[in-house]
Amino acid sequence: MDYSATPSGFRQRKLQPKVRMRNQAADAADHTQLFDDTSAGARPPGYRGQETPGMGYSGQALLSDPMSNLAMAYGSSLASQGKEMVDKNLDRFIPISKLKYYFAVDTVYVGKKLGLLVFPYMHQNWEVSYQQDTPVAPRFDINAPDLYIPAMAFITYILVAGLALGTQNRFTPEILGMQASSALVWLIIEVLATLLSLYLVTVNTDLTTIDLIAFSGYKYVGMIVGVVAGLLFGRTGYYLMLLWCCASIFVFMIRTLRLKILSEAAAEGVLVRGAKNQLRMYLTMAIAAAQPIFMYWLTFHLVR
Repeated sequence: MDYSATPSGFRQRKLQPKVRMRNQAADAADHTQLFDDTSAGARPPGYRGQETPGMGYSGQALLSDPMSNLAMAYGSSLASQGKEMVDKNLDRFIPISKLKYYFAVDTVYVGKKLGLLVFPYMHQNWEVSYQQDTPVAPRFDINAPDLYIPAMAFITYILVAGLALGTQNRFTPEILGMQASSALVWLIIEVLATLLSLYLVTVNTDLTTIDLIAFSGYKYVGMIVGVVAGLLFGRTGYYLMLLWCCASIFVFMIRTLRLKILSEAAAEGVLVRGAKNQLRMYLTMAIAAAQPIFMYWLTFHLVR
């Protein structure tokens, strides 16, 4: 219906601008109220507010509090006691102080020891030096056992085995893991068998488990030499170098262990010494003869 011709229609058209003006004014008021900061509306200019007690404490004041100092001292005491307890229990299962002795090496010692392992035939004095009933550190005595060379030789052997498998297109992470696990398991079995044999033969010796691990780990040096020779010169080079290293480690173990295993025989009687000397010598030769067997068993499949 058209309202433009009626008086009421005319009034309707006249009222529309006023309605729109009131709506715009209301929107402006709402907009102003929405964005104005009402939090400071009741505060005069320059009002900073009253500070709450305790809000202005600095870090220095907190540290100077006697209760805080007491809590910090108590926490430090608990931490030191916990560290001593951990060190005591850890040293019970893992002799950290003894391990430091076996890793006390330097470059000169490592070079001489590697030469002794590969060429032990001209070495004369095989006795370990002592100072006040304590063996000197390996860096001062080439005859002292260490764990640095066995540990590094074991890791290097795994890397060389991976290289050999890679040149034959047989490398996979699973095979390399099995190679490392196999070498470690055989080392543990060898050490346990040696300990059991020493117990059964009733040998009174100063050989420790760590000493046996060190002596058994020296064979990895010859294994590395044999595998590298196989990679460079084929199976012929592998067999020649492995044969040389097997003979070297056999001589090294015989001359080293006979002083350890037979050292207590002189303090016993003649009859006892005569009866047990043969068993001890057989045990020494068995330990030395096991090294070439493990060397061949763990490397023959790496060279083709």
